[in-house]
Amino acid sequence: MKKGEHYVLGADFGSDSVRVVVMDAHDGEVISSSVSHYKRWAQGLYCNPKKNQFRQHPLDYSESFTEAVLAATEGHEEKVKNLRAICVDTTGSTPVLCDEEGTPLALHEKYKENPDAMFILWKDHTAVKEADDFNHLSRTYGGVDYTQYLGGTYSSEWFWSKLLHIARTNDELAAVAASAAEHCDWFSAMLCGTTALDKIKRSRCAAGHKIAWHASWGGYPSSEFLGQLHPLLVKIKDSLGTQTYAADVKAGNLTHTWAKELNLPAGIPVCVGSYDAHIGAVGGFVDEGVMVKSIGTSTCDIIIGPLPKEGEKEKLVSGIAGQVDGSVIPGYIGYEAGQSAYGDFYAWFRDLIMWPLKHMGQTIDAETVNKIEKKVLAELEKQAEHIEVTIDSPLALDWINGRRSPHADQMLKGSITSLTLGTDAPSIMRSLLESTAFGARSILECFEEGGVRIDKIVAIGGVARKSILGMQILSDVTNREIHVTDHDQSPAIGAGVFASVVAGLYPDVKSAQKALCAGTGRVHTPNKDLVPIYNELYARYKKIGALEENIRRNK
Repeated sequence: MKKGEHYVLGADFGSDSVRVVVMDAHDGEVISSSVSHYKRWAQGLYCNPKKNQFRQHPLDYSESFTEAVLAATEGHEEKVKNLRAICVDTTGSTPVLCDEEGTPLALHEKYKENPDAMFILWKDHTAVKEADDFNHLSRTYGGVDYTQYLGGTYSSEWFWSKLLHIARTNDELAAVAASAAEHCDWFSAMLCGTTALDKIKRSRCAAGHKIAWHASWGGYPSSEFLGQLHPLLVKIKDSLGTQTYAADVKAGNLTHTWAKELNLPAGIPVCVGSYDAHIGAVGGFVDEGVMVKSIGTSTCDIIIGPLPKEGEKEKLVSGIAGQVDGSVIPGYIGYEAGQSAYGDFYAWFRDLIMWPLKHMGQTIDAETVNKIEKKVLAELEKQAEHIEVTIDSPLALDWINGRRSPHADQMLKGSITSLTLGTDAPSIMRSLLESTAFGARSILECFEEGGVRIDKIVAIGGVARKSILGMQILSDVTNREIHVTDHDQSPAIGAGVFASVVAGLYPDVKSAQKALCAGTGRVHTPNKDLVPIYNELYARYKKIGALEENIRRNK
């Protein structure tokens, strides 16, 4: 393959925007990229943070994707003629109720303003009760424990919990819905014109990690099990089929309609969709012993391991967010864990500090307020870097948005302790950075206690790139080197890896990784003077966490 001969397009749907990159399939050079923010989401529409409700309109996805593709390909028309494939990744679990044609209900005129008819974002925690019910039933009804490959706990952030919540609270939508789809499945199918329920190729990544799919029980949880929760779940399950596919499989071909809309070649293959963190891990060069931490508003920690040998049982890792054959790289078990808030914790503190400027009169114009807001976290980190760390330092618990891992529990709360009259804003900022590092350490320990070897940690994502102090603290707290990638587009590049395989340009994912993935930008090495102090602070963190768990259990 020659440079400039073949190109691929990767699209990474994040929480706030979609990023599109066009890559040279020879060496991974990013020819162009563009970001488009979701217009309705930016206005806060269909969301209610006080109720933990976060919904996104399907038009935000299609409109922003179109805008980003057109911007990324503008001026590169000759290269676009040699575009060979497209791959899409999204957040998850982000499901939506659909009609019998696979169309999200929010695209019907009657339901276009109904949040329950829209995609339910990963961070929506309205389904805590439903997750508890799924877990209780799975452990007591006498059949298969459908949480066994999910770390032992089904989360309120996932598919069945969210749809059960809508079914219980919105009788009208429960009656008209024919099925449901993950964002990654629907979008790839939409580009191919294959949204009909019997034509969608469902993502192995999404199905295995969030929908309790497993080959050992023939696909999804049984109708008997789901029927005890709600009849709608049985209808949805029956519409999903039993087959799932990795992202190195073709979902279909780009339709003439979409090709015209996007100014792309018609008929090029589109990959089966997948989740951003898992594809991002591929872009970050995940491997056996190499954990890729996708660090942004929340975190997702991904690593792969070998399949069990013939005659051996798969070793279950308790407390993580799932282990799935082929969810990251075909031929390996993909392991996932994560934190429900990372950058979101820092953003909460920024918003707390900014409240007076935003809400107490008009003495400062909006443009000035926005400029200050953009600088707050960077200035807090700058000042926090000079604070001496002691065993009496303020200490925070990072469960402000619940806990994803170890052992998911979205009802747990965050806290900040050991405050004095001398505690200032930079001190609190440092305690938040430390708390998210403590949460990351607890996940590493969970993996290793479960027998998963971790030799190297690679950090990708916006927070990893921007927060130098945060990554240094992560290194000090975990007593490990943290390798930060030299680019900020790992998910989109990972999507390009899969697109190049589907296009037939590389024989497998690992071959494409070697050619396309970028290297390390910087390495954070533990400060050996701080490691023993952080060991003591981590012990305090565990004690405070145990107290919060006791409060939750005794409510």
